[in-house]
Amino acid sequence: MIDTIKTPDSVVGWVGRIPRPVRPYLRLMRADRPAGFWLLMWPAWWSTAFALPPNAPDFWLFCALFFIGSIVMRGAGCTWNDIVDRKLDKAVARTALRPIPAGEVTVQKAILFAIVLSLSGFAVLVQLNSFAILLGVLSLIPVTIYPFAKRITNWPQAVLGLTFNWGALMGWAAAFGTLGPVPLLLYAGCLFWTLGYDTIYAHQDKADDAIVGVKSTALKLGDQSARWIAGFYLVFLIATGFAGSLAGFGWGWWPGLVALAGHLGWQVIRLDIDDPQRCLSLFRANSWVGWIVFLSAIAGKLTAS
Repeated sequence: MIDTIKTPDSVVGWVGRIPRPVRPYLRLMRADRPAGFWLLMWPAWWSTAFALPPNAPDFWLFCALFFIGSIVMRGAGCTWNDIVDRKLDKAVARTALRPIPAGEVTVQKAILFAIVLSLSGFAVLVQLNSFAILLGVLSLIPVTIYPFAKRITNWPQAVLGLTFNWGALMGWAAAFGTLGPVPLLLYAGCLFWTLGYDTIYAHQDKADDAIVGVKSTALKLGDQSARWIAGFYLVFLIATGFAGSLAGFGWGWWPGLVALAGHLGWQVIRLDIDDPQRCLSLFRANSWVGWIVFLSAIAGKLTAS
């Protein structure tokens, strides 16, 4: 009898149907795990919808550019993260089979791949105005810092929030060539959104993280996590609501905000920090948050007086 052993090649989904030499690079950029790409893209789409009505000439162009940019830059960020974390990843069960610790991709090839992805992202970025280009380049600062945060602070999720929600600034900057209270308030709210959903995500790895010395809000907050996550989500809800009000949204914005409150409350009620599968499912459910805010912002613009 031959034992079935899970190997790096035993990839399910569409990535498993791609020619084998390409698979490690798709896994390196997390193409088989699209939830992270959506979470990176949504703040940019929200910011665009806060700035422009859907019938504006550049609305869907900006959405398309942010869609492509989020894919390649999330891939570049994940690759950089895996380069920095390659030794830690070997010690954590969930990450031990990632391409670099599993020996499928060398560090040198991973660096080259990250450069190619970053240049692809820059090609998207230069389609925007000069202010947005500069702002986009500045996003590389938190991207570079983030992988080291888990080594020095119990709040690496806050650094991730600063990184992952840069799009909340970009959509407005692309539309107007400047920033203002609306995108800044949206960005601040999104930071707390990330604190919530990534604390949920971090509970999957808390046992391994404690052993290898990796810090996280899951370990810091422990059994009080649900209360903190509820607080994070409440701040996100209030900040996003005020941002919509400042943006001049009409009545169509508010029903969606009620739906958002219900969805976030459902996540907190369903949370079981000792059930990794439940944590992963709730983390992925934040893609619905993206749709709720985006469609509600469009409705708010269309009903504005």
